[in-house]
Amino acid sequence: MAASPRQSVLDALTDVDMPKRHPTRRAQRSIEADGISLPVYACDALVLGSGAAGFRAAIELKRHGIDVIVATQNLYGGTSACSGSDKQTLHTAATGRHGDDFIALAAALGAGGAMDEDTAYVEAVGSLRALSSLQYLGLPVPLDRLGAVLRYQTDHDEAGRATSCGPRTSRLMVKVLAEESARLGVPVLNRCVGAKILMTNNAPKRVVGLLAFHAADRTAQNPLGLAVIRCDDLVIAAGGPGELYRDSVYPKHCFGALGLALEAGVEAINLTESQFGIGTPRDGFPWNLSGTYAQCLPYIYSVDTDGIERNFLGDYYRTTQELASNIFRKGYQWPFHASRMLDFGSSLVDLAIFRETRMGRKVLMDFNRNPEPAPGDAPFSLDRLDADVRAYLENNGALLDLPIERLARMNPLSIELYRRYKKDITHDPLEFAVNNQHMNGGIAVDIWGRSSLEGCYAIGEAAGTHGVTRPGGAALNAGQVMGQRCAEHIRACKRTEPSDDALPTEMVRAAVQGITSGLHDDGLDWRDVAREVQARMSEDAGFVCSAKGVRKALEGARKLNGDIRSRGLRQDRANQAERCLQWRQMAFASEAVLTSLDAYLSRGGGSRGARAICDPDGLDVPITRTGPLEAFRFRAERKQDQCEKIAIRYENGAFTCSFPRIRRHDHSQAAYFERDWAEFLTGAIYASGGR
Repeated sequence: MAASPRQSVLDALTDVDMPKRHPTRRAQRSIEADGISLPVYACDALVLGSGAAGFRAAIELKRHGIDVIVATQNLYGGTSACSGSDKQTLHTAATGRHGDDFIALAAALGAGGAMDEDTAYVEAVGSLRALSSLQYLGLPVPLDRLGAVLRYQTDHDEAGRATSCGPRTSRLMVKVLAEESARLGVPVLNRCVGAKILMTNNAPKRVVGLLAFHAADRTAQNPLGLAVIRCDDLVIAAGGPGELYRDSVYPKHCFGALGLALEAGVEAINLTESQFGIGTPRDGFPWNLSGTYAQCLPYIYSVDTDGIERNFLGDYYRTTQELASNIFRKGYQWPFHASRMLDFGSSLVDLAIFRETRMGRKVLMDFNRNPEPAPGDAPFSLDRLDADVRAYLENNGALLDLPIERLARMNPLSIELYRRYKKDITHDPLEFAVNNQHMNGGIAVDIWGRSSLEGCYAIGEAAGTHGVTRPGGAALNAGQVMGQRCAEHIRACKRTEPSDDALPTEMVRAAVQGITSGLHDDGLDWRDVAREVQARMSEDAGFVCSAKGVRKALEGARKLNGDIRSRGLRQDRANQAERCLQWRQMAFASEAVLTSLDAYLSRGGGSRGARAICDPDGLDVPITRTGPLEAFRFRAERKQDQCEKIAIRYENGAFTCSFPRIRRHDHSQAAYFERDWAEFLTGAIYASGGR
């Protein structure tokens, strides 16, 4: 039996200290606009966001000789540095026990549909380079004694391609990337929030800079702290719209830059596609309860206002074996999926939790008690589990008496993690619910990360490359791969002649007025806007919704955005201006999500990925031990919808949707060295990106 890791090892993998010092950049000059003297910073490329994807892009740009600046709202405050669970895995190709290849990995990445096949292949091919370069930088990827990367099965992954350094893997990634960024001398503008993308008026429009709030530039003469960052290329790596939902496992104040991009007319894709799953609430320590948290088979129960416990899962599953085995499967089938509500599958657990919380009960996970039996059936026993569940526990030496013992054997870091946040799960149960966790859609990009706006790239969760479902950890891999590729493209397309650092004063003045004119003493309270947006999205656009509810929510979102445009938002203090802007952008993004979802449902779209679309005329209904749940009868997904994406763009004062076909990739067209080397040498490979 393997020895338990030393406490010092657990500490090093849980308490991950980040580099404290990064170079900064001084403003080159100032520009007068609307009575304000705005500092002007200048660079070749600006990376907006300081997570794993953002620092990867910055490092690669710097190595290619590009003058790059990183601008970030909160250094080390984003999802890569603060979140976990499916953020903990990084995919590795060619490690399956029976062989693997890039085509098979690409097929797995895009198996849920609505993902471009060329993008999936790019992510598959790039996964080896992404992993090896992180190992070179010092990421402690676990190996066996022969040097092979240890891997395991995760959600939407039947081949076991994922690996992990523990629940802090993504933070460890940010650490090694940030250290390399600092070593290379990449300047960072911290507490910097994007307000408006500056671009040329002539077609095709092109990025020329960013108007931003920058706390370091807040003065009596510039109370809002507005600044201009002049750049030839902008890489949006600011993550997803984490504040969109009330029921969310994102760290607080993760706004992303989706609203910023939409306001600039940048095309987005698949905003209907997100991930929802079980996790602890945001007001404590938000964390996904996937992997071994579920695979150790804890007791899941609810408590009403009188403190009475209910073994509510016993109302859903027919036998104790079926109940326990599906708790286990939530570990690698963590995201909710409508089809898994059928045939007594693992997403019936999510639906049961959803119904309990809607009835005002708290749902808890106790690691000191085994699952209670289904009514009328035998008690829980490790000898009565489905074959795959029993084999997993046996192979990991975890056929132990209690969940906490099984968890300590399989993943001691998971216990240490909660202990760091004053929660001892060796003694106390965890309260949890089904939460929004990740957006699979985002800004539409090609195989180099280019958006529909010239000079604007998007990578990481900001980019809508993931389709309907993605294997757990594929998002981290995508951010690393596309961070490298967008840097290569920027280098290849860098202008040979120096760009004009001057920005038209009229352009800057109009951008500043667009910000200040939306701030009024008698405007809407941004806190009320926040509550309305989050409640609407959680109640009517969560993982259980209906076409009627979505249409009603869309009408409410349109009205709210109309009120924001006519009345503006109220700032009580100058430093609240950026928060007002962020909630304006979030309200705008919510309308885009609801518009996309309404368009999809209006065409007959059904339940897929993130959502079950309840419909009394639906053909599928979840069955429980006590009978069918008719209130949750739902539309099935249509096969033809997997071949399309849902594109949305804001133009002429309104959102418009279209349904482009996914880009296909013909794997029969083999590359030949002598024939194709010339395309690399001449740079022809960068000319076409599949946009």
